[in-house]
Order: sequence, then C-alpha cells, then structure tokens
Amino acid sequence: MIERASKRRGGRPPRAEAPQITEKILAAAMDLFLTHGFGATSVEAVAARVHISKRTFYHRFRDKPALFRAVVERLLQRWLPQFDAEFQEPAPVEAVLARSARRMLAVALQPDALALRRLLLTEAERFPELVEIAIAQGAAKGIERIAALLAQATRDGALHVADPVFAATQFQEMVLGVPLRRAMGFGTPLGEAELERWAEHSVALFLHGCGARRGPP
Repeated sequence: MIERASKRRGGRPPRAEAPQITEKILAAAMDLFLTHGFGATSVEAVAARVHISKRTFYHRFRDKPALFRAVVERLLQRWLPQFDAEFQEPAPVEAVLARSARRMLAVALQPDALALRRLLLTEAERFPELVEIAIAQGAAKGIERIAALLAQATRDGALHVADPVFAATQFQEMVLGVPLRRAMGFGTPLGEAELERWAEHSVALFLHGCGARRGPP
C-alpha cells in the first residue's frame, strides 16, 4: 500500500490540480523572467521553482517562448481591462483621450510593467521575437482601441484624422515617451502632479494637431 501511494505521488498530477499547477508555473516564470531576464531563465529553473517535472511543464507549454507569451498575456489580463474601461462610458473624445492617457501612464509606470520593459530592452537583440510578442499583445491592442476612437470622432466631425492608426501611435508615444524614460533612470521620475499635467498637456497638443472642433466655453 505504501508503494502504491508513493507511485501515485510521483506520477502525473491529479486533474483537479492541473489549473493550479499552470497558475504556479506562470507565477514562477513571471518572477524569474522579470528578475533574471529571458536568457538566464531556464525551463529547468521554472520547473524546480514549482516542484514539477519537465514532462509536466512540457505538457502545458511547448517551449520557453510559448511560456513567455503566456506570461505577457497574464500581465495584460491584469492591465487591459482597466484600459478598456476608459472607452466604455460615452463622453466627448477629449475626455476619453484624457482618461486613456492617465490610465496608460498608471499601467506603464507600475513596477511589473517597468520590469517587463527592461527585460525587452535587455533581450531584444538576442530574442527579437520577445518584442514582437509584447507589441502584438500589448501596445498594438492599445493603439487599436485609440484608433477606433479617433476614426469615430472623425466620422462625427469632431476631429480630422486621415490615418487613425498612425495618429493613435503618435498619441501613445506622446503620452508615454518621456515619463517612461524618466522612470527607467534617464532623468528624475515625474511625480503624481507632474504626470497629471503631462497627460493633460499631451491630450491638448494632440487634439490641436488633429484640428479638434471645440464648442463654446
């Protein structure tokens, strides 16, 4: 009886534990990737952190890039709903852009997001596919939502935007560029009041460039 129990403990985990194991793998991988980088994190290290076999790992993830994609998706599942919520409540385009600018800054400047950006900057040359994964899963989705807003505002006559995707990309860069560089050590990080002014001024300049039609004061 003891032998059989021991064999069961060493075999494949019960089905009921499978979702928990996947979550543990993702949590361990996120910590290892963001702390040590992609290249220095091995499948063996992740498996050891979770106390599983490599066979159990490969039953869930094809390879390390697939694991990284899942980690990025996990982070975005935490961040994107907050960003999407800023587009749900009907409001003038300038109000929605202001809300989205504040949310972009709040998400991009949190520790996990900054750690992910540092990882990508460090590993981009050796692992360019990591940048492609992060862009496709993150920045591109944000640009898509802003572009849709700009296209609708153009149809409504509130703006004049010939290329909504290009304009949305520029808006994202205007909002995030300097604050991100400062947060990563290239200058003094912006404080809360400075970030609020930065978002407000970025939106105002962007709308001016898009020929926004303003109503009476």
